[in-house]
Parts: sequence; C-alpha cells; structure tokens
Amino acid sequence: MSQSLDDMYREIILDHFRSPRGKKPLEHSNIESDGMNPSCGDEISLQVEMDKGVLKDVHVNCRGCAISVASGSMLAETVKGKSFEEVEKLAETVRKMLKGESSEIPDEFGDLDALKGVRQFPVRVKCALLAWVTLVEGMRKYRNGDSGKAVISTEDPEVTG
Repeated sequence: MSQSLDDMYREIILDHFRSPRGKKPLEHSNIESDGMNPSCGDEISLQVEMDKGVLKDVHVNCRGCAISVASGSMLAETVKGKSFEEVEKLAETVRKMLKGESSEIPDEFGDLDALKGVRQFPVRVKCALLAWVTLVEGMRKYRNGDSGKAVISTEDPEVTG
C-alpha cells in the first residue's frame, strides 16, 4: 500500500474515532447486544430498531481504541436500511478482509476499506471485528426469538472465526 493511501486510511479511521456515527440512543430497539474484547479492553453496546425486515436505525456506544470505535462508527453508517442477510454477508466480507482471506470491499460500503490496513496487525483484528460480531450475535438471538440482550466476547474463537 502506498504511503498516501496509508495516510488517507489513517485519516478516515481518525475521523470516525473523533466523530463516531450512530451515537444517538434509540427510543425503541428490537435488538440489544453487548460485546467486549478482554485482551484490549474495548466494550460496545448496540441497539437496533427493525422495520419491515430491515435495520431501520442503529445506536453504537463503543469505548475503546481508535480501531474499535471507528469500526463501530462505520458499521452504524453502513448497515442502515439493510436486511439481516445483507448485514450478515457484509459482516463476513469485513471478517475475510481483516483476516487477509479477501481484500475486496465493494465501493458502496464507504469507508470500510480503510480498515484493510488493520490486518497487518493481527492483535488488532479483534478490535475491528468487535462491532460486527456483536451485531451478528444480536441479530441471531432476535431471529431465534430470544428477546434477551446478546453478550459476546471476542475471546470466543467461534465468534471471530
């Protein structure tokens, strides 16, 4: 990756860290999910409001490193208006990109490509994945009729693949 591309990606991540999207708490949520990354100390709480099978709105409250907060902010921007299936596919695409199994993020997913550099630092991949695995677990519980809050940890190998 060129130095100018690295700089641009770094600026995108810092912008999302400094001004995270999805910070407004929801008055009504169908899905609530909490996640944590014990190895880094990152913590996230997500709320999702569903409407006719799509994610109408998302609230992300993330406390942690710049990568974790930026990834949660990017998630909030990207998943609104998408179905469960679309979100699951996107989350898998992000996971593969971060694990180095694929490098393509479609242009319509905005700033997510900026996370590509994280795969150079394997210890930080869990930081970037935290929001995504937390959301997917919350959606899984909702789909299965479980109204309780989903709580996940990135220390679980089944969670981060």
